[in-house]
Amino acid sequence: MKKTWIIGTRGSKLALKQTEIVVKQLTSLYPDREFPIKTIKTRGDAVWNKPLHLVGGKGLFVKEIEDELLNGSIDMSVHSVKDLPAALEGGLILGAVLKREDPRDAFISLVHNTLNGVPARSRIGTSSLRRKAQILRLNSEVQVVPLRGNVDTRIRKLRTHSLDGIILAYAGVKRMGFTEHIKEIIPLDIMVPSAGQGAIGIEIRNDDEAIELLRPVNDPVSSEEISIERELLSRIGGGCQIPLGIHANITNQELTLYVSMGEENGRICMHEKYTYPSKQAALAIQEALDKLKPFLF
Repeated sequence: MKKTWIIGTRGSKLALKQTEIVVKQLTSLYPDREFPIKTIKTRGDAVWNKPLHLVGGKGLFVKEIEDELLNGSIDMSVHSVKDLPAALEGGLILGAVLKREDPRDAFISLVHNTLNGVPARSRIGTSSLRRKAQILRLNSEVQVVPLRGNVDTRIRKLRTHSLDGIILAYAGVKRMGFTEHIKEIIPLDIMVPSAGQGAIGIEIRNDDEAIELLRPVNDPVSSEEISIERELLSRIGGGCQIPLGIHANITNQELTLYVSMGEENGRICMHEKYTYPSKQAALAIQEALDKLKPFLF
């Protein structure tokens, strides 16, 4: 097995932190190998003045990295799985999913303790259509304010933009060391996360040597949950352009599948959960699709 494996990633603070987590695990397993990091600027990193769904949605933080993976200038790439499109480029696979962090969203505020408790006309910051729809499902009189930037930038905007609260992925807040700002980890029945949220994925060429290298860092349960979420995402055809939440949780061989889909104006088409034995994931996916059909076609 070769001695040096070049890892591609975005250059954001969170992307680098997640890549460092991967490098630490791989170095511990393979102390005789080197895992240098190559930062790659994506289109999503270059556009900060518009919500993601207006500039392309899924794939904005991925394409340039996948191009380098395909041309061989890097050997693997590290992503937040929620940023990956449902279909990867031909010849590429998700080689490993690390043990997933808590996938829920976090509510951060200087004045309120829970998202459910914010009064009418409160200003809540997020640029996610998924979060916007689910916020308005709770309280149609809340004002949702577009908000992008790194984790620390968005927390700082609480004050500078006079916001009553913001919503971020708990995993990102934890990895960046800002958990002291969190007022509430939002329950799954109130806000369903994006497919893949909380998970770090390693994308590779479909290569036996790379697959074998990554086998020890792959968490089987997290990988199975992600597979279910991405299968449903693929069959819906969703991305950042659809207010769509999908989360699969497997505990003691029981699958709980949460699905929420709405419209940007806050009308929720579906906000459900399904419970099946984990071996019957296909049935859970089909039941969710059957419920969604009137809104998809």
